[in-house]
Amino acid sequence: MLIDLKHRLEEEPVQELLSSAVFPDPEAVEQTIGLYRSDQTMELLGIEQDGVLLGIAGFQTDSDHRLLLRHIAVQPEYRGQGYGRGLLLELIALKQPAAIVAETDEEAADFYRNVGFVVTSLGEKYPGVERFQCLYEAEIDEEADRL
Repeated sequence: MLIDLKHRLEEEPVQELLSSAVFPDPEAVEQTIGLYRSDQTMELLGIEQDGVLLGIAGFQTDSDHRLLLRHIAVQPEYRGQGYGRGLLLELIALKQPAAIVAETDEEAADFYRNVGFVVTSLGEKYPGVERFQCLYEAEIDEEADRL
Protein backbone atom coordinates (compact mmCIF):
# COMPACT_ATOMS: atom_id res chain seq x y z
CA MET A 1 0.00 0.00 0.00
CA LEU A 2 1.34 3.40 -0.98
CA ILE A 3 1.69 6.16 1.61
CA ASP A 4 1.82 9.93 1.10
CA LEU A 5 5.27 11.34 1.92
CA LYS A 6 4.85 15.06 1.19
CA HIS A 7 4.42 15.80 4.89
CA ARG A 8 7.57 13.76 5.66
CA LEU A 9 10.06 15.63 3.45
CA GLU A 10 12.28 16.47 6.43
CA GLU A 11 12.78 12.81 7.36
CA GLU A 12 16.21 11.36 6.60
CA PRO A 13 14.97 8.19 4.81
CA VAL A 14 12.84 10.31 2.44
CA GLN A 15 15.75 12.65 1.72
CA GLU A 16 18.16 9.74 1.21
CA LEU A 17 15.87 8.14 -1.37
CA LEU A 18 15.33 11.47 -3.13
CA SER A 19 19.09 12.01 -3.26
CA SER A 20 19.53 8.65 -4.97
CA ALA A 21 16.91 9.68 -7.56
CA VAL A 22 18.55 13.02 -8.45
CA PHE A 23 22.13 14.06 -9.10
CA PRO A 24 23.67 13.39 -5.67
CA ASP A 25 24.47 17.02 -4.96
CA PRO A 26 23.10 18.58 -1.74
CA GLU A 27 21.89 21.63 -3.69
CA ALA A 28 19.99 19.47 -6.22
CA VAL A 29 18.40 17.51 -3.36
CA GLU A 30 17.31 20.74 -1.64
CA GLN A 31 15.84 22.03 -4.92
CA THR A 32 13.91 18.78 -5.34
CA ILE A 33 12.58 18.92 -1.78
CA GLY A 34 11.59 22.55 -2.37
CA LEU A 35 9.74 21.51 -5.52
CA TYR A 36 7.68 18.95 -3.60
CA ARG A 37 6.96 21.54 -0.89
CA SER A 38 5.86 24.31 -3.23
CA ASP A 39 4.24 22.57 -6.21
CA GLN A 40 0.81 21.20 -5.34
CA THR A 41 0.76 19.12 -8.55
CA MET A 42 3.78 17.09 -7.42
CA GLU A 43 2.99 13.93 -5.47
CA LEU A 44 5.44 11.84 -3.48
CA LEU A 45 4.34 8.36 -2.47
CA GLY A 46 6.27 5.55 -0.86
CA ILE A 47 6.16 1.94 0.15
CA GLU A 48 6.90 1.01 3.74
CA GLN A 49 7.32 -2.36 5.41
CA ASP A 50 7.69 -2.88 9.15
CA GLY A 51 8.33 0.85 9.63
CA VAL A 52 11.13 0.92 7.02
CA LEU A 53 10.74 3.16 3.97
CA LEU A 54 11.71 0.86 1.10
CA GLY A 55 11.06 3.06 -1.92
CA ILE A 56 9.55 6.27 -3.25
CA ALA A 57 7.92 7.54 -6.42
CA GLY A 58 7.49 11.22 -7.21
CA PHE A 59 5.26 12.30 -10.07
CA GLN A 60 2.72 14.66 -11.62
CA THR A 61 -0.30 13.91 -13.76
CA ASP A 62 -0.72 16.04 -16.88
CA SER A 63 -3.89 17.19 -18.66
CA ASP A 64 -3.78 14.08 -20.92
CA HIS A 65 -3.92 11.91 -17.77
CA ARG A 66 -0.33 10.77 -18.28
CA LEU A 67 1.68 10.12 -15.14
CA LEU A 68 4.98 11.98 -15.45
CA LEU A 69 7.37 10.04 -13.24
CA ARG A 70 9.97 12.48 -11.87
CA HIS A 71 11.70 10.34 -9.25
CA ILE A 72 11.76 6.68 -8.32
CA ALA A 73 14.15 5.03 -5.90
CA VAL A 74 14.44 1.92 -3.76
CA GLN A 75 16.80 1.52 -0.80
CA PRO A 76 19.99 -0.14 -2.09
CA GLU A 77 19.63 -3.24 0.10
CA TYR A 78 16.11 -3.86 -1.28
CA ARG A 79 16.87 -3.39 -4.99
CA GLY A 80 16.29 -6.31 -7.32
CA GLN A 81 13.49 -7.67 -5.11
CA GLY A 82 10.54 -6.25 -7.05
CA TYR A 83 9.85 -3.14 -4.96
CA GLY A 84 10.39 -0.75 -7.88
CA ARG A 85 8.03 -2.77 -10.06
CA GLY A 86 5.58 -2.92 -7.13
CA LEU A 87 5.66 0.86 -6.79
CA LEU A 88 4.80 1.24 -10.46
CA LEU A 89 2.01 -1.35 -10.32
CA GLU A 90 0.47 0.34 -7.29
CA LEU A 91 0.71 3.75 -9.02
CA ILE A 92 -1.10 2.33 -12.05
CA ALA A 93 -3.83 0.84 -9.86
CA LEU A 94 -4.21 4.04 -7.82
CA LYS A 95 -3.99 6.70 -10.54
CA GLN A 96 -5.12 4.69 -13.60
CA PRO A 97 -3.05 6.81 -16.00
CA ALA A 98 -3.29 6.68 -19.78
CA ALA A 99 0.50 6.27 -19.81
CA ILE A 100 3.57 6.65 -17.65
CA VAL A 101 6.44 8.75 -18.95
CA ALA A 102 9.90 8.94 -17.40
CA GLU A 103 13.31 10.23 -18.40
CA THR A 104 16.40 8.47 -17.14
CA ASP A 105 20.06 7.70 -17.67
CA GLU A 106 21.56 4.60 -19.21
CA GLU A 107 22.05 2.94 -15.81
CA ALA A 108 18.29 2.87 -15.08
CA ALA A 109 17.06 2.21 -18.64
CA ASP A 110 17.17 -1.57 -18.16
CA PHE A 111 14.88 -1.34 -15.12
CA TYR A 112 12.25 0.37 -17.27
CA ARG A 113 12.72 -2.12 -20.14
CA ASN A 114 12.31 -5.02 -17.71
CA VAL A 115 8.96 -3.72 -16.44
CA GLY A 116 7.50 -3.21 -19.92
CA PHE A 117 8.41 0.35 -20.88
CA VAL A 118 9.48 1.28 -24.40
CA VAL A 119 12.86 2.97 -24.00
CA THR A 120 14.07 5.49 -26.60
CA SER A 121 17.34 7.38 -26.64
CA LEU A 122 17.02 11.16 -26.44
CA GLY A 123 20.68 11.53 -27.36
CA GLU A 124 23.22 13.48 -25.41
CA LYS A 125 21.08 16.04 -23.54
CA TYR A 126 24.01 17.09 -21.37
CA PRO A 127 27.68 16.94 -22.42
CA GLY A 128 28.71 13.28 -22.29
CA VAL A 129 25.39 12.11 -20.81
CA GLU A 130 22.90 10.15 -22.89
CA ARG A 131 19.30 10.34 -21.64
CA PHE A 132 16.39 8.03 -22.39
CA GLN A 133 12.63 8.47 -22.57
CA CYS A 134 10.70 5.59 -21.05
CA LEU A 135 7.05 5.14 -22.01
CA TYR A 136 4.49 2.71 -20.68
CA GLU A 137 1.11 2.72 -22.39
CA ALA A 138 -1.32 1.80 -19.62
CA GLU A 139 -4.43 1.80 -21.81
CA ILE A 140 -4.96 -0.36 -24.86
CA ASP A 141 -5.36 1.61 -28.06
CA GLU A 142 -8.83 0.67 -29.29
CA GLU A 143 -7.97 1.53 -32.88
CA ALA A 144 -5.02 -0.88 -32.80
CA ASP A 145 -7.37 -3.60 -31.53
CA ARG A 146 -9.48 -3.25 -34.68
CA LEU A 147 -6.48 -3.87 -36.97
